[in-house]
Amino acid sequence: MTKRKSKGAYMISAVAEMYDIHPQTLRLYEREGLLKPSRTEGNTRLYTDEDLQRLEFILSLARDLGVNISGIAIILQMRERMEEMQRQIQEFVQYIQHEVLARASAAADPSKGAIVPLRRPLVPAVDSSKRKDSSK
Repeated sequence: MTKRKSKGAYMISAVAEMYDIHPQTLRLYEREGLLKPSRTEGNTRLYTDEDLQRLEFILSLARDLGVNISGIAIILQMRERMEEMQRQIQEFVQYIQHEVLARASAAADPSKGAIVPLRRPLVPAVDSSKRKDSSK
């Protein structure tokens, strides 16, 4: 589907030609919030490689699956939410791994990391067989 080979920014006419779509379609996608190309000081739209990847996904939804613009917007929102959730899960897993390692090293020294401090008995235990019977 893609004909791009190099990195950079592409003007709307080049992108429209690369993907065989009308420039108005790209403007519509931008108006609907599906694409967000950067702009030059002269207000010319510039599409980055990331924009083109997103456009390819949009075009595959529209052309291959027949999804309308509203459906594409919903799918893109859900995709972004899933990516954010995956990022949060990765952060949580890293936190858990760190905690497990920290607690495992603390378990090697029981005086560190205990939730409830361990107290040593102040009075040594007396063997009951050696105790004198005071009742005699």
